[in-house]
Amino acid sequence: MLSERRLQVLRAIVQDYVGTEEPVGSKALTERHNLGVSPATVRNDMAALEDEGYIAQPHTSAGRIPTDKGYRLFVDKLAGVKPMTAPERRAIQNFLDGAVDLDDVVARTVRLLAQLTRQVAVVQYPSLTRSTVRHVELLSLAPARLMLVLITDTGRVEQRMVDCPAPFGETSLADLRARLNSRVAGRRFSDVPRLVEDLPEAFDVEDRGTVSTVLSTLLETLVEENEERLMIGGTANLTRFGHDFPLTIRPVLEALEEQVVLLKLLGEAGDSGMTVRIGHENAYEGLNSTSVVSVGYGSGGEAVAKLGVVGPTRMDYPGTMGAVRAVARYVGQILAES
Repeated sequence: MLSERRLQVLRAIVQDYVGTEEPVGSKALTERHNLGVSPATVRNDMAALEDEGYIAQPHTSAGRIPTDKGYRLFVDKLAGVKPMTAPERRAIQNFLDGAVDLDDVVARTVRLLAQLTRQVAVVQYPSLTRSTVRHVELLSLAPARLMLVLITDTGRVEQRMVDCPAPFGETSLADLRARLNSRVAGRRFSDVPRLVEDLPEAFDVEDRGTVSTVLSTLLETLVEENEERLMIGGTANLTRFGHDFPLTIRPVLEALEEQVVLLKLLGEAGDSGMTVRIGHENAYEGLNSTSVVSVGYGSGGEAVAKLGVVGPTRMDYPGTMGAVRAVARYVGQILAES
C-alpha cells in the first residue's frame, strides 16, 4: 500500500499531466502543490512510484507521466466525481427537455456528451428485453387490415401491420384493445407470452383467427433482435489528442466503427454503476491507448441501456465521470416522464 503522502504526489502528477500535457518534474510539483515536504522528499517519492509502476519516464527528461496503473489508482482511490455546476445542470436539462421522441433523446444525448467532455460519446438505445409495456394501440386501416403500435416504458415505439384472416369489426377491435392492455400494460416483456396465451378463447369463434394473428405479431415484435443499437458522436474530438496516441489514431477509429466492440466496452446494461476502463484494461487492442467511462441509465432503479465516452488515457477523470453521470440521470428522468 502506498503512503498517504505518495498518493498525494501521484494525484498531483496526474492533475498536472492532464492539465499541461507535459511530463511532470519534482520541482514543478513542489512549486504548484502544497505537499508539505522538501523537493528531495518528492524526488524520493517519485522514484518509489516509478519503481512500483505508477509513473514512467517517457524520455530522458526529468519529467514523469502516469501509467495505466497510476491512472487506475487515481480513479479508485483519489478521484471524486466532480459535481456539475448549477448552470451546467440547467444547460443539460434545457437541452434534453426539447427532445420530441426517443431517437431525438439519443441524438441530443450524444451531442451533449461530446460537447461536455470534448471526447467521443457513445449512447446505447434502451433494450427491449429490459423494458415493460406501456400501451398497445390497435388501429383499423381496412376491414381486414390493422396497425399494431407497441409503446414501451422507455419511450420506444414499434409499429407493425397486421393482415387479418377475416374482416374485424370496430366493436371487436375495441374489445381486443381493452382486454390486451388490461393484461400486459405495465408488465415486463418476458411475462407477456403467458399473459395472453388464452386470450383468443375470450372471443367469438369467427374472431379468434384475427386475435391469434394480432398476438403473433405482438410476440414477434417483443423478441425481435433489433435492440442492440448505438449512436456515436464527437469522433472528430480525437484529432485534438493526436500526441496521446503512440503511433496513429487509426486503430482507435477502426475500433469505434465496430458496434460489437463498442457494446462490449459499455458493458452489460443491467449494471447501472459507473465503469472506468483504462488503457490496457480494454480487451480490444486498438483501444489500448484510450479510457472508457460508462454508466447505465433508465427509468426507475434498473438500467435499460448504457452511455459513456471514449477518450485518451490522459483525461480529466473527475470531470468526465461527473458529466457522464449527470447526463445519464437526466436521460433516465426523461424516459420516466415520457
